[in-house]
Amino acid sequence: MEAKMLDGKVAIISGASYGMGLTMAELFAKEGAKVVMTARGPEKLDAAVNSLREQGLEVTGVVADNKNLDDVKKVIQTALDVYGDLGIVINNAAIGEQKMIDETDDEWLEHVYQTNVFGPFRFIREALKVFMPKNEGCIINISSVNGERPFCGASYTSSKGAINTLTKNVAMRLIDTNIRINAVAPGATVTPAHLANKAGEQPGGAKMLEYSKHFVYFPGPECDPIDQANACLFLASDMGKHVKGQVIQVCNGAFL
Repeated sequence: MEAKMLDGKVAIISGASYGMGLTMAELFAKEGAKVVMTARGPEKLDAAVNSLREQGLEVTGVVADNKNLDDVKKVIQTALDVYGDLGIVINNAAIGEQKMIDETDDEWLEHVYQTNVFGPFRFIREALKVFMPKNEGCIINISSVNGERPFCGASYTSSKGAINTLTKNVAMRLIDTNIRINAVAPGATVTPAHLANKAGEQPGGAKMLEYSKHFVYFPGPECDPIDQANACLFLASDMGKHVKGQVIQVCNGAFL
């Protein structure tokens, strides 16, 4: 039997109940990983877990919110308790939005940053408590082309810029170890969040997108979730073992 790319690996994927996170979980499990899938909504998460288990894939679901440190610790402990190890963490959970800065209050800013920045920060910090003693592990942050081309909402775009910087900072900290951290920065990818964004249904509506038409060109076609999952697979497998501190843009060249 041909060896799979992630045989023996245990992965945590946040925001895994639909969209890119679910596609990542399916691909990783098909490549031999045991996957802990986490999300805030129990019904969607249960449906996602069951759909993968019906394919014979080894996955476990944990309802958790990355805004809560106890929840983050619970997810990591579940991986250790159920599968006996942890080798990969993908910080995929995020809030998308289109609010301009002049309509963004402190409550909304805090809400977005808690999920998009502080949550990944917590997962990285807590995962390193597992990775550093064994000098092995892989962290992948899901950023966005908005980290460099900030055409969506002020809170969202700045949060993705922060994730890019955090990725590089942690890579510098870990440069003399066998622990690697990178980011994947998706462009327009056909997910429920992206379709809502195109329809002006994200918080903040479509006004910011109207302004961005002066600065952003979308040649298409859009990416599919599997394109982002494949980039994560490259980074998590031995193919990416010498890639550290990079933000890999997967956008079909739309944001060159």
